[in-house]
Amino acid sequence: MDGRRGCKRASVTDDEEQTPKKKRGRPPGSRKSLAAEQTPEKSVSANQTPSKTPKVVSFLETLDEIGEAAPHATPQSFFRVKEGSGVGKRVANKIADIGIVDEQELRDAIVKLPQKHEKEQAALLEGYRAFYHKWYFQLSCGFGLLMYGFGSKKKLLEDFASTELRDGAAVVVNGYLSNVNIKHVVHTVVNAVWEARKKGKPSNKVKQDAPASSNSLVDLLEFLTDDDDSTHIYVVVHNIDGPGLRDDDVQQTLASLASCKHVRLVASIDNINAPILWDKHMARNQFKWLWLHTPTYATYKVEGTCVPLLLTAGAATKSARSAILVLRSLTPNAQSVFRVLGEFQISHPDDQGLPLNRLYTACREQFLVSSEVTLRAHLTEFKDHELVKFRRGVDGQDCIYVPLPIDALTKLLEDITS
Repeated sequence: MDGRRGCKRASVTDDEEQTPKKKRGRPPGSRKSLAAEQTPEKSVSANQTPSKTPKVVSFLETLDEIGEAAPHATPQSFFRVKEGSGVGKRVANKIADIGIVDEQELRDAIVKLPQKHEKEQAALLEGYRAFYHKWYFQLSCGFGLLMYGFGSKKKLLEDFASTELRDGAAVVVNGYLSNVNIKHVVHTVVNAVWEARKKGKPSNKVKQDAPASSNSLVDLLEFLTDDDDSTHIYVVVHNIDGPGLRDDDVQQTLASLASCKHVRLVASIDNINAPILWDKHMARNQFKWLWLHTPTYATYKVEGTCVPLLLTAGAATKSARSAILVLRSLTPNAQSVFRVLGEFQISHPDDQGLPLNRLYTACREQFLVSSEVTLRAHLTEFKDHELVKFRRGVDGQDCIYVPLPIDALTKLLEDITS
């Protein structure tokens, strides 16, 4: 027994000598090696300095080399690449260098465009005919009809007036025209009322004579409220929000006209900001609008002829209109000084302009200015409103000229004189 145990102990001792016993814990240096395996990019030599460029720059450089082969590029990456490639450099091209087409040529091309969906538009207008009796009843109750919606409503209003409004005279106002005269409109309505009274009564029983065009707007509107008869006139206004009717005084005059018991108003609008033309009192108590959604989807062929087209050679017309508005707000002497300058430019189209001393002499002879200081004050006002410009003449003097073509300047002087 002792011998066997001794043999076993000797074998165990030999095995322990062949395989040494492991100690508890991690071996020395294993933590550092594990960290190095997990983050190999951080194992940088002590002498090497880390790069200050972000990692996205190296990605962008690779993207610049391979072009569009990287579909995962971000929008920020695109603009950064463009900044480095010099694409954003300024160029010498200008809008004035564009070969723009003549306005009349462009309008002729628009007229030749084929019309689309004509059958559907005709069916839509035919469907509105079922509401004509209802609209007529609403007019007879004292309300005003205001039609809105996409598309020209000129054909719809004219068809409604010719079909249903036969028991009285109708006055049509084209509000899309820029030269609409509100006094002429009121005078036409008053004349129509007077003619209707004259037909309904003997001539010796008509209380008043025909109103004269020289009467004021107040007198013309009072004429519509004097008599108590049942005469009524229909006023059809195409685009009551047109450029010639957007003024506050004009809208107030139309509201006073609509509030007269002899007037029944039908109008249309196309501008999305048209409701801000009226306050609460005008819309409810004077116009008494009933809003009718009547989209026709028809082209603005007639109304569009009065709107200046963009990117055409008609920019001078817009400048002339602005000049007219500015000159009307100036004093008569300032208008006369501008007229002297314009007449000289029309009679001498090849000159660089009118020198200051010659303009002062011409204005002094016509008793328009008393000193050169007054003339310079007028010229400063002209220059602030971009009515005139200065340029160096052949002899070195500063010449004054109007930056408008001859035909536009001629029409401008005619409007000032009238």
